[in-house]
Amino acid sequence: MPAVSSTPIMPPDEHVVTAREALEPLYERLELHTDATLLSAAIEAGWPADEATKAVAALRLQDALNILRQGN
Repeated sequence: MPAVSSTPIMPPDEHVVTAREALEPLYERLELHTDATLLSAAIEAGWPADEATKAVAALRLQDALNILRQGN
């Protein structure tokens, strides 16, 4: 006969996370990796770091605005 676990089993409503909670850490890691890759490529292409940073920020802003427009 298998041993019985002494760890209590939690009801679903006490341990289920939302999709956002589950995905947010991965999204943040991907975002950091993407930013680092874009900035590295821009700097290797000869862009000053501050201009590359502004360009990435402008791309993110444009992307967010496009997403918001699609929702309307």
